Amino acid sequence: MSLSLASIHVYPIKSLGGFSVHQARLTDRGPQHDRRWMLVDATGRFITQREVPAMACLHCSPIVDGFRVTDVRDGDVIDLPSSISAATTSRCKVFDDEVDVIHAPTVLSAWFAGKLDTSCSLVFMPETTQRAVDARYATGITSLSDGFPYLILSQASLDDLNARMERPIPMDRFRPNLVITGGQAFQEDGWREVVIGAARFALVKPCGRCVIPTTYQHTGERSKEPTRTLASYRSISNKILFGMNAMAVSGDMVHVGDLVRP
Repeated sequence: MSLSLASIHVYPIKSLGGFSVHQARLTDRGPQHDRRWMLVDATGRFITQREVPAMACLHCSPIVDGFRVTDVRDGDVIDLPSSISAATTSRCKVFDDEVDVIHAPTVLSAWFAGKLDTSCSLVFMPETTQRAVDARYATGITSLSDGFPYLILSQASLDDLNARMERPIPMDRFRPNLVITGGQAFQEDGWREVVIGAARFALVKPCGRCVIPTTYQHTGERSKEPTRTLASYRSISNKILFGMNAMAVSGDMVHVGDLVRP
């Protein structure tokens, strides 16, 4: 069975809901606009659905020259630009990485703080900030993602997981950038490179899953699945693996429907 690119997903604000696109421009940091914004606490440390599951209820959608964030619980919205600039930056943390960011206007941060009922500030990663990926696996930079610029998942792998559970779950629980359809479940485990259309990617590290896949991406509620089922057959060295982290090697664009060649 031939393989193809089934969907492309962009998440402008780290750990908030993203949106699907028909095509995406590739950058060293990930798909264009992916995870260039994030929320931080008073100490400058990043905030995600791990600590604040209600972030799953805030969904981004594209508008002219920016993004609209909608609270799916009540329909409230706020708009923000695709980027901001400033003469000075401040230092924040993503895991152990210290990154230089620009603080958004107070009115934007206040909206998020009110919606999430937690003290937080909205920040943006400018082009001048270079955040390196883990040198044990690859050389290059990434955005404000957990560790690498692209996350590739297989629909066949999700189908295999859902066949083992009482209630199937959607792909959005795993927050991929690129979803491949066709072929066998977990075929991506053995890939070192993959060509999607005219673009080539290096698959550098299996993705170890945290608590976020147990979070319903429209309500913020949590369950024991899919972690419980995944742990029964996808646990290696105390990590539950699902999906592959990747780096773009060559190519400028990918499109839904592109042929995929391992």
